[in-house]
Amino acid sequence: MKIPLYQVDAFTDRMFAGNPAAVCPLDGWLDDEALQAIAAENNLSETAFFVPEGEGFRLRWFTPTTEVDLCGHATLATAHVVFEHLHPERDTIEFESKSGPLVVTRDGGRIRLDFPAIPAEPAEPPSGLVEALGATPQVLLRARKLLAVFTSEDDVRNIAPDFEALKRTAPYGIVISAAGDTHDFVSRFFHPAIGVPEDPVTGAAHCVLTPYWAKRLGKTAFHARQVSKRGGDVWCELHGDRVHLSGHAVLYLRGEITI
Repeated sequence: MKIPLYQVDAFTDRMFAGNPAAVCPLDGWLDDEALQAIAAENNLSETAFFVPEGEGFRLRWFTPTTEVDLCGHATLATAHVVFEHLHPERDTIEFESKSGPLVVTRDGGRIRLDFPAIPAEPAEPPSGLVEALGATPQVLLRARKLLAVFTSEDDVRNIAPDFEALKRTAPYGIVISAAGDTHDFVSRFFHPAIGVPEDPVTGAAHCVLTPYWAKRLGKTAFHARQVSKRGGDVWCELHGDRVHLSGHAVLYLRGEITI
C-alpha cells in the first residue's frame, strides 16, 4: 500500500520555521496501530490523517506516542494540502474531529481555523512546578493544560525547563506566556509527557491564550508570536466561545509511504 505524505511548515511564511506537520490523505482508515506507527516513524510533533466524510473530511492527529483531541498546526497544514494540492476550487473545508466540527477557510494569503475557546481558571501550582520550570510565574491558571504567565518576553524566552520533571508536574502540558515587546503576546508550549518536549508553534495553546489576553488587554484581536527556536506567528480573534486562528503554511516535501 502506498500512502501520500506531505510535510508542511505551519504558522510561517518561510520554510524551516513554524511547526512542521506530516499530512497523510487516506481513502479509508488504517487500524490505530498503523497510524501510530507512521506518526512515530515521521517523528514530528504531529501527523494528521484524514478521510473523506460527507462534503468534508474526518481528521485525526497523532504525536509520536499518542493520539490527541485537538491540534492547530496540523489542521492548518492539512487545510493547506487540501486547498493547494487536492481541491484548489474550495475556499472552505469542514473537518469532523474529536473536538467537534472545525471549519477552515481561506483568509487572503492566510488560512483561518475556527476552534473552540478554552478559558483557563486560576489554579495553585502543582508541587514541583516552579522547580521544573526554573522560574516562578506571575499568574498560574488551568484549562486542563496549565497556563503560566510571566512578567516579560525575556522571561519566556529564557526559561529552560527540566523536561523529565515537567512530565510529572504538568502531564497535560504547560503554556508559558507574557506580553510581547513587538507582538501583543508571546508564548512557548511544553508537553514532554506525550513525546513533545517543546512544540514550535501550537494552535491549540492559543485557544487558551486568546481568552486570557482578551480579558487582560481588553480587546479581542491579536498578533501573537510563539518564541520557540523555529518561531511562528498566529493571528487570533475571540468570537464568544470560539477562537479564530490564522496563519500561513509552506510545503516542505511531498512523497509517499510504502507499507
